[in-house]
Amino acid sequence: MKLIINIPAYNEEKDLGKTIQNIKKSFSHDFYSNEGAVIDEKLIQVVDDGSTDNTAQVAKENGADIVVSYKPNRRLAYSFKQAVESSLKNGADFMVNIDADGQFDPNDIPKLLLPVLKGEADMVIANRFGERKAKNIPWVREKLNKLAANVISFFLNYKTNDLTCGFRAHSRETLLRLNLTNLYFTYTQDTIIDAIGKNLKLKWVPITVTYFDNRQAKITKSIFKFVSNSTKIILKAVRDVRPLKFFGWPGIFFMILGLIGFIFFLFFYFQDFKIRPYLNYIVFSSISMFLGIQLIIFALIADMIKSTRQLTEELFYQWKKDKYNK
Repeated sequence: MKLIINIPAYNEEKDLGKTIQNIKKSFSHDFYSNEGAVIDEKLIQVVDDGSTDNTAQVAKENGADIVVSYKPNRRLAYSFKQAVESSLKNGADFMVNIDADGQFDPNDIPKLLLPVLKGEADMVIANRFGERKAKNIPWVREKLNKLAANVISFFLNYKTNDLTCGFRAHSRETLLRLNLTNLYFTYTQDTIIDAIGKNLKLKWVPITVTYFDNRQAKITKSIFKFVSNSTKIILKAVRDVRPLKFFGWPGIFFMILGLIGFIFFLFFYFQDFKIRPYLNYIVFSSISMFLGIQLIIFALIADMIKSTRQLTEELFYQWKKDKYNK
């Protein structure tokens, strides 16, 4: 079986060489011979996302087996899409994604890969917020990540943990199944929601990571932009995966509000049989009921669209399976 370690890189000439060498050192370990699964081919792939420095050259000089390079910089989601396509094209049975800056320990790769090899999970994500909390991670990012995980857990009825960690392992089937609709920011939340919607098995494994003091965010340097872009991605993904819940719950909420307003009106009306003093209750109830019914209709329409999308994605999956047939 073939394993490809993918490294997305944008202007990482300083740390990339050391990261590649550390990954190669981790290859010296025998991968799961006791589990009955043997990975006989291990390759390192670097996706150079339009770097303006010597990232691609450093990757080649340090022995990267596959280097995908393009211009201009198109952000992390597009980079991940190129990584998946290249991995499938090169016959990968498994792909592990790891950052280029060296803050993740390559010796943790077996921890992520083992559940996939054993068939316990289709995708395994490193968890920085479990029993081994990330060191020096900005507290704002930690709190926002946990909040987003709780929201997604509610809407998808699936327990989620770390949503934004890029250190993760994928089976070949997962690579074939995933479809990115957002190619302008990051892929991390989008792919988790997409995988859950397709009934793939996900698992989070605690790892230790230390954020360097001089670390600079490559996705966005602004917390506001990060929150704004992530919120858009999560809302769109949840809307497509759970449309009945996304539109239906707010619809039911507004309809209940309308019903409560109408009950209040009846309560006061039957005391003196006058409508005008309590007309506001009727107006409030009517508007709430109208909004509720409208959202319920949206939910039904979106659910029909979801069914059509599922058929389209199944055809697309079969097409990719034939295209990248091993």
